[in-house]
Amino acid sequence: MKTLGILWIAYGMVRVCLGVVQFLFAPTATVMFGALLTRVADYQPLMAFFHGAYTFFILISFACGILGILGGVLSMGNSGSGRSMLIVASLLALTEVPIGIALGVYTLIVLIPARTAEKYS
Repeated sequence: MKTLGILWIAYGMVRVCLGVVQFLFAPTATVMFGALLTRVADYQPLMAFFHGAYTFFILISFACGILGILGGVLSMGNSGSGRSMLIVASLLALTEVPIGIALGVYTLIVLIPARTAEKYS
């Protein structure tokens, strides 16, 4: 479980950094998406959808990163709350290709079985 905790701490840091980069480049992403809408008659609903979706993905990145870091630290100490945090973080990590899917699926395979819960008890 120590290796899994270290991987989640590293992945959590990457996801938090990704969230910061997404936040900093939000104006650029808005201009780029707006440039695609120059020929659309009613572009306001599409821009509102874009802003909502972009904000949602930023929040997913931060949530996955924070849960991954906390879950990784707690799982290295064999805490039961670390297991539940890593399960939630692994479900959120499935939104990122390819590292998030690989780490998320592996974590779910390792932590979901009932015998794993006995190790944390």
